[in-house]
Amino acid sequence: MKRAQAMISSTSFRQLLALVLAAAAISACTAETAEQAKVNVVQPGAPGQGSKVVPADEVPRPDDREYTDADVRFMQGMIRHHSQALRMTALVSGRSESKDLPRFARRIEISQQDEIDQMVRWLRARLQQVPSVGSGAGHDHGGETLMPGMLSEEQFAEMEQAKGARFDRLFYENMIQHHLGALTMVEGLFGDGGGEEVEINQFVTHVDADQRIEIDRMRGLLAQMG
Repeated sequence: MKRAQAMISSTSFRQLLALVLAAAAISACTAETAEQAKVNVVQPGAPGQGSKVVPADEVPRPDDREYTDADVRFMQGMIRHHSQALRMTALVSGRSESKDLPRFARRIEISQQDEIDQMVRWLRARLQQVPSVGSGAGHDHGGETLMPGMLSEEQFAEMEQAKGARFDRLFYENMIQHHLGALTMVEGLFGDGGGEEVEINQFVTHVDADQRIEIDRMRGLLAQMG
């Protein structure tokens, strides 16, 4: 009887030991996996740039990212930049004779106005100055250099005098120039150390992607014109 009890006790001990060792192994594996996750963090790059793997402790938390003076200047400048695009779309009615251009111009008008509203809200929420815009917003009236992609008054005069296919071609060419300028401004923002705050990063990434899509579309429409 005692021998049987001893055998049972020995068996229970071995089972308990096995359970303890298994738990220790699982804990070690979990810790190792967590440590690997900390080391291998993929950080998205700026628009047009690839991602990179960095140590977890070097990746700033969203709460740590604050807006910069470069962010403020970008938003103020892009409001004026977008306002000129709206000035261009306002010329379409009565000048274009195609079916494609009015629809495409309307898409630009809606998206650019929506983004202007977002930028105004962003600046006001941070108690920053919102630029006043008008028909001549962003133009060179005082000898200052225009922002990237901005049209000159001569280009606007040429569009105002054109009709039909000639107007359509000028519109596409000038709007492509304008959109490429916006992409240059995005690159400049990241080059100045901006674009890290969560809200502005999401906004700029959206602007970059949207402008690229529209550029490709306009190039395709130009190609169809021959």
